[in-house]
Amino acid sequence: MKKTYLLTPGPTPLPENIISIFARPILHHRTPQFQALFEGVKTGLKYLFQTKQDVIVLASTGTGAMDAAVSNLFSKGDKVITINGGKFGERWTKISKNYGLNPIEIKLVPGNAIEPNQLETTVRSNTDTKAILFQASETSTGVKMPTPEICKIAKEYNLLTICDAITACGVFDLPMDAFGLDVMITGSQKALMIPPGLSFIALSDKAWAMRERSELPKFYFDLDKERKALSKNQTAWTPAISLIQGLEESLKMIKEEGLQNVFARHDLLARATRNAIQALGLEILASKSPSPAVTAVKVPPQIKDGKAIPKTMRDKYGVTIAGGQDELEGKIFRLSHFGYCDRFDITTGISCLELTLNDLGYPVEFGKGVGAVLKTFANAKL
Repeated sequence: MKKTYLLTPGPTPLPENIISIFARPILHHRTPQFQALFEGVKTGLKYLFQTKQDVIVLASTGTGAMDAAVSNLFSKGDKVITINGGKFGERWTKISKNYGLNPIEIKLVPGNAIEPNQLETTVRSNTDTKAILFQASETSTGVKMPTPEICKIAKEYNLLTICDAITACGVFDLPMDAFGLDVMITGSQKALMIPPGLSFIALSDKAWAMRERSELPKFYFDLDKERKALSKNQTAWTPAISLIQGLEESLKMIKEEGLQNVFARHDLLARATRNAIQALGLEILASKSPSPAVTAVKVPPQIKDGKAIPKTMRDKYGVTIAGGQDELEGKIFRLSHFGYCDRFDITTGISCLELTLNDLGYPVEFGKGVGAVLKTFANAKL
């Protein structure tokens, strides 16, 4: 028998009490019972997003909400700035081009966050820009972007801020209203600890006003229709009912723990992971601005086949992590530390990494990484 563990940045592990919900009889979505359920979900999502705005629930992955943000706010030919810090920043550019927008892409070196001066220079050179599209946490590189600074620049130049917070919302403090974010997006299979299939999007008053001027085609992802349905505790189309039942429980769990405690837990797990990586003599890709959601690690030169690290961890030891994507394939591996994750998940993951590195010929002093993890926890105040 081999017990398995999931340490990927989505999907993340499911709590047992949420798994049990999916065995319940399904509700019909046009009933008072579903409306009562959905009303509680609406309140919980506002708490999670730290906003007074309604948070719309879509039956899609996070990319669906990204698509909706573009199709609902812009018109063909509109100029936007996209921050490409990796695979998901690149996705903003691809979606924008697909809808006929004119994206001005800032391409970053993988592992780097945007420098505010660099962003402001681009904004000044493109005064007819409508918005800045970016990731708060670039999942593919483990980078945390400077969201408050991006919002400050956007406000100075009267631009919308459209934030993919898919591996940020519920991971670290990202208050939509306090930061002045105009659009914020997340997905169900991340910090919300439920399976893939739901995405969430909230718009500021300024963004809703821009929605009225958008001329792009929209049907399934028409946020105006969804907003009207939401006012009646409904969705415009058939929702992913079982996932919403699970969402109700996950939002309760987050509220019971308390957002600030959730953020502190993720910060501790991230620091423990990074300390272990450094103790093992490995290099963190996003060393200057690491995300509390996921740590991306450079494959050491002693290991010629970088893809062998996640493969060995999964197939030999039962611990699933993520590899690199696109240009980083085989060059990095990624360890997640958010969602339904606690201290001994990290201890297990680092133990497995030590064994794997040894198997693949990298010199390992057993217990050095695990020791760094345990020291981090022992010194923590949580």
